[in-house]
Amino acid sequence: MKVIAALVALLSGCGEFPELNHGHTKDAGGPSQGGGSSGTGGGGASNAGGSGGGGASNAGGSGGGGASNAGGSGGSGGGGRANTGGSAGGGSGGGGSPGAGGGGGAGAVPSAGCGKSPTLKSGKQSLQGRSFILRISDTYDINQPHRLIFGFHWNGGTAEDVDGGGTSGYTWSYYGLREQAGSSTIFVAPQGNNNGWANPGNADLKFVDDMVALIEGDLCVDTTRIFSMGFSYGGGMSYAIACARAKVFRAVAVYSGAQLSGCEGGNDPIAYIGFHSISDGTCGIGGGRALRDRFVQNNGCTAQNPPEPSQGSLTHVVTSYSGCRPGYPVTWAAFNGGGHTPAPVDGFNDASGGGDKTWTKAEAWKFFTQF
Repeated sequence: MKVIAALVALLSGCGEFPELNHGHTKDAGGPSQGGGSSGTGGGGASNAGGSGGGGASNAGGSGGGGASNAGGSGGSGGGGRANTGGSAGGGSGGGGSPGAGGGGGAGAVPSAGCGKSPTLKSGKQSLQGRSFILRISDTYDINQPHRLIFGFHWNGGTAEDVDGGGTSGYTWSYYGLREQAGSSTIFVAPQGNNNGWANPGNADLKFVDDMVALIEGDLCVDTTRIFSMGFSYGGGMSYAIACARAKVFRAVAVYSGAQLSGCEGGNDPIAYIGFHSISDGTCGIGGGRALRDRFVQNNGCTAQNPPEPSQGSLTHVVTSYSGCRPGYPVTWAAFNGGGHTPAPVDGFNDASGGGDKTWTKAEAWKFFTQF
């Protein structure tokens, strides 16, 4: 299995699969593993080609971690059940959280579990020979449709790592979103076979389908607000979901990802945010740009070379693409420092500073809660 994983990693643009040699830190928000300051995929502020048609349009200067906004489009999108619209807003360099937000708002489509006394409880669950951790608020309301967020672990990581937040604890649980969600959200941390997401024969996608069906049938979920996020191999799995389940999931957040879990279909639009270091020495930023560009094209966004921070700046730049179909924004968050990590902190290099300090959790929450 390790040989297969290594081959997939090499073909995907991951120079080495870090967990095979270095192991992942238990807190993925802590020091980066395996990713030195010099990476594959080339740094610098220029992107190796946007997707599909149209000349490049720079969305603003790089550096300083400041806002770089290409003006996302708002409104509601057509097609697919997970399509309630929302403004793509402007990208920002790590702005504050928009708050916990309520459960299902206008346009919510309640699942079959709404109004029922649930049988599912917070904690580890078993399903078809697989397992996942479910996290439900203590003030869960059976009549209030909740958003549903899946958090996928990295290669060698576990569902417990995602749920518990590693050494950063609660503040980094579910990549920092649980702390911001209040009672508005149900969280799921699936466990990958062999601690990865190879998705052979779409087995992991079927696992996702089974989890969605079980949770929607027992708990009150807003079926228009289902999301996926993950780091490294977990980012690859979230990308596979974006490709194959865009009519079920509303948006994905891919941290330092690569095409590791396949891309069945891959032609439908879905809201997409990607985070990637220009100095990622494990899964080079070129692979992350390629994942992003698929949805720049699918979502009808204007192709551009979004600004990225310079080497050594230890800052980040967030860009919201312009011209996207209403309800299908694309945001790109490039950073320098931290290497292969989901939790960079401006001003830090290899040791990111931890999940309690990173700006990525506010950006991901802001992106998801626009819907």
